[in-house]
Amino acid sequence: MKTKITSKKMMNKLTLIAFVLISFLSLEQNAQDIPNREKFIFEFGIGGGVISLENSEGTQTFDKSQGTSIFPDLKVGYMVKENLAITASLPGNIYSFEGNDRHFGGILPGVQYWVSNKWWVNGSVGLAIDSPALYDVNDANDNWDFGKMVSFGVGYEFYQKENFAINIQSKVLMGRVNLDNNQHRDAASFGVSVGFNWF
Repeated sequence: MKTKITSKKMMNKLTLIAFVLISFLSLEQNAQDIPNREKFIFEFGIGGGVISLENSEGTQTFDKSQGTSIFPDLKVGYMVKENLAITASLPGNIYSFEGNDRHFGGILPGVQYWVSNKWWVNGSVGLAIDSPALYDVNDANDNWDFGKMVSFGVGYEFYQKENFAINIQSKVLMGRVNLDNNQHRDAASFGVSVGFNWF
């Protein structure tokens, strides 16, 4: 119960910080600035959220959610129309498991559609990867596990220039990786992050 309360407080703080940031930058921006999205797009994001995991052998269950750092959160894409891009995302969530830090992420092909000049939605499906966090690789934390993942996200570009934009976005990830001995690990996460985009 305490973990759920802590996670909720963290999400409330992240949301407040995001709205304050949007307010300040939106006031300074020229309303006529429109990004020049013609070919390639690149995005780097950082943020936080909550993640819940469940192992089929019962060592961790969904009722024990925990805070997560969203890093790195990368996306590359190519504009096929004025408001539609084919994307490849590399989402990531750092979580703690049996005293070690691990990374639940993946490689997800998808599409991103701009509903308006500033609002977009993104959906993708692909390979889930559960691995040690790069800074915490040791003999007890060196296994890499693979499976399937889907994600859905929505974003708002609150700061725009010709070849650059900053957005605030939320994303839901759901995936399953296969473990040893015919076991599996399920994960579901919700995160809020700030994305820096180059066109």
